[in-house]
Amino acid sequence: MEHGARGGVAVTSAAAGGPPKTSRAGRNLPAAIAVGVVLGAAVLLSLFLVRHVFLGIVALAVAVATWELADALKRGAGIEVARWPVLVGGQAMVWLAWPFERAGVMGAFTVTVLVCLLWRLRGGVDGYLRDASASVFAAAYVPMFASFAAMLVLPEDGAHRVLSFLILVVSSDTGGYIAGVLFGKHPMAPVISPKKSWEGFAGSLVAGVVAGGLVLPLLLGGQWWQGVVFGVALVATATLGDLVESVIKRDLGVKDMGTLLPGHGGLMDRMDSLLPSAVVSWLLLRLFLPG
Repeated sequence: MEHGARGGVAVTSAAAGGPPKTSRAGRNLPAAIAVGVVLGAAVLLSLFLVRHVFLGIVALAVAVATWELADALKRGAGIEVARWPVLVGGQAMVWLAWPFERAGVMGAFTVTVLVCLLWRLRGGVDGYLRDASASVFAAAYVPMFASFAAMLVLPEDGAHRVLSFLILVVSSDTGGYIAGVLFGKHPMAPVISPKKSWEGFAGSLVAGVVAGGLVLPLLLGGQWWQGVVFGVALVATATLGDLVESVIKRDLGVKDMGTLLPGHGGLMDRMDSLLPSAVVSWLLLRLFLPG
């Protein structure tokens, strides 16, 4: 989510009939909020009605985001991802996480890599290493990382684990967005993401620490200090994910990964901070609250 931890300048609306009014951080805020509410409602319903339906939401998101990433690589740099092996392998990673957890995910990932290497042989020598490497990257970056979110829901308290993970990432993004818009003056990574500021990062950190200190004890029965560690870690991974996707888009020369979500760009543009955070969430919650 390339919207957290940002400063920004005012963007005025065009004359009547022009583009929609955007916020100071440069996005169509009403559309962004509406999309966020719809996505959040779908996730909450899946978690608290039949929590394993959440795997289906993850699987659908993985398919769309993988397609967007492959399309962006093609548009921006002419890189040919082994799209169908990565799409099918990504579904295997997510769905095998349910009965087999890590073994299922890693087994499916390994087979996906092998199939990608074989698939690209059909294209000959020219660009083989570039395309094969991009295929392995796509398989790891989207479906394998997302599979850790799927594994969060498997324990008996899985709905609360997923909810804790999402609350922390949303808190980081929201705290960074507000602080960046109000106070952002010092660019954090001007070459990579000019609108991201240190003031915004501080807002993310404060929001993440407060949310973690409350969420872990209240939802999962953990200790407050574990929540603080959880909050700091997820702010770091959410920010890293944001920066990584910014680097990818700048390298490819594309503004957004896709256009599916009004006010957000593509689905991949909403998953950038979630993907690495899912991995760290699973690791920390497994350490703090085994079961």
